Amino acid sequence: MEELTANEEQIMRVFWKIERGIVRDVLDQIPEPKPPYTTLASAVKVLEKKGYLGHKTYGKTNEYFILIPESDYRKKSFNSLVKNFFDGSVENVLSFLVKEKKVSEKELEELQKMIDNYEKK
Repeated sequence: MEELTANEEQIMRVFWKIERGIVRDVLDQIPEPKPPYTTLASAVKVLEKKGYLGHKTYGKTNEYFILIPESDYRKKSFNSLVKNFFDGSVENVLSFLVKEKKVSEKELEELQKMIDNYEKK
């Protein structure tokens, strides 16, 4: 699975939401400032070349559909983040989140419950 640029990821988020559509459908979902139609169409073609999208042609119109689910992309991206920025350690990730106060006490309690339940299995 190839890496996505920020713009490609934004386009894929729209496709993951709508599941299939034409370029105009994606353009309607992108917030302002919207890219030109031709720029967006080119980016969609790149996503197809990267294997994220497929298409079906109806006359002169291509309808694009998802080939890589968001869950697969999320998993790969998270694993890459952990490997590249946290030495492959989930403990380092959690430590970072706690130190940056990105995890509330309630969330920590829920995490502890999840860990306890996992250990019981």
